Amino acid sequence: MKGTFLLLITITLLCLVAFVQCYGGKGYDPLGELLKARRLKKSVKYLENSYSYSPVYVGPQEGLKEADKITTLPGQPNGVNFDQYSGYVTVDPKAGRALFYYFAQSVNSSTKPLVLWLNGGPGCSSFGNGAMTELGPFRANPDGKTLWYNKYAWNNVANVLFLESPAGVGFSYSNTTSDYVTGDTKTAADSYTFLINWLERFPEYKTRDFFLTGESYAGHYVPQLAQLILNNNKITNQTVINLKGIAIGNAYVDFETENTGMYDFFWSHSLISDEIHDNIVSNCNFSSESTVSDACNGYVAEADNMRGDIFIYDIYAPWCSSPSTPPISGFDPCSDDYVYTYLNTPEVQKSLHANTTNLPGNYFSCNDFIFDHWNEEPDTVLPTIKDLTESGISVWIYSGDTDGRVPVTTTRYGINKLGLSVKTPWYPWYNEGEVGGYVVEYQNLTFVTIRGAGHFVPSYQPARALAFFSSFLDGELPLSDQN
Repeated sequence: MKGTFLLLITITLLCLVAFVQCYGGKGYDPLGELLKARRLKKSVKYLENSYSYSPVYVGPQEGLKEADKITTLPGQPNGVNFDQYSGYVTVDPKAGRALFYYFAQSVNSSTKPLVLWLNGGPGCSSFGNGAMTELGPFRANPDGKTLWYNKYAWNNVANVLFLESPAGVGFSYSNTTSDYVTGDTKTAADSYTFLINWLERFPEYKTRDFFLTGESYAGHYVPQLAQLILNNNKITNQTVINLKGIAIGNAYVDFETENTGMYDFFWSHSLISDEIHDNIVSNCNFSSESTVSDACNGYVAEADNMRGDIFIYDIYAPWCSSPSTPPISGFDPCSDDYVYTYLNTPEVQKSLHANTTNLPGNYFSCNDFIFDHWNEEPDTVLPTIKDLTESGISVWIYSGDTDGRVPVTTTRYGINKLGLSVKTPWYPWYNEGEVGGYVVEYQNLTFVTIRGAGHFVPSYQPARALAFFSSFLDGELPLSDQN
């Protein structure tokens, strides 16, 4: 029986390997493909909050925290003065579904809040992408064997938990193949179950201030999970998660404004011609409940071709295959390759308590099988965000201003649809003596831009990202002067 089970999982994973990619790969654009697929089918309206409580699985956690502690990561720099943990949390024992996490505590962790980070895709890794190339404590060197310390890591100011969700992403897995066909609602439910069990494993964080953060398609994940937490907090005899706020970056939250804002951005940044932009404006109704017209799709295809061979997630960044062009931001465009090599090293996986059954197949930062079979994606989560602004928690939306996939125009159009009044007018904020970006405070929502950053804000502007993140945790607007 055990042999049959392992054979089934092996075959499943080998099939999945054919569908995995990384964000740094040339021509790899998961969110762009998701938008293209949506334009060819009818819309899925906002999922009404027809909330009904379902009992949450809580498994035994005794001794698992100690087992998850990382002694040392291969190749990590000397002088590491914070604790790290990683491992699996079972969210459905019957299906054999377990989610992988990496936890970087802060120095003086008992005085710092708890933050959950989620990457998007859907189908992309919060550990391989978020922790290892963005806001985590370490980055991989070009040798794929050693690490260097990221002095702007977010665990300087918080205890940061990276979750690979849903099952099938990164090291997370299920023994039930149908689990790899999933969508927004199931992902939120599993993430919530993960949190309840993780807090049993780390009970010292049960009453700690808790914040949800993420980017890209996590513009769906984070608001949906926040709403689920707030709803379940009302249930007696249920663990209360002390949710204080959410922050989502370059977040896909609304199909209509994503498209109108994106093509306006292409035009205003000289990526497409006046004629193509005019044709899109005249022929495209992205708010229609029917499929987008053939004429519109034709002009959109022309626009996508016209922008040329650029990295759409940071329109001024070079490809990894362009070694003669130094990146403006200083971020190494080949970082994903280094992480791929590092995380596929057996001793690294052993130190992380990952892939404990040594099944074949490589670790990849994104899984196209998950993305291709995503079966639930509402056109908008703006009503959910609006509800959150009225719930008493802090809501921040931030935007790297050189991202072309979910550009700053898209975010501003989406916020405008919420109809919120301005509390603090638009102003430049400063970090290290320079303009870090711009900020406007609405009633119960704060919008911050990060100057010179692409889609993956902490990768391109790490100092500015940490400065804005610290302001978010402190509940204070970013500095308005150079001092």
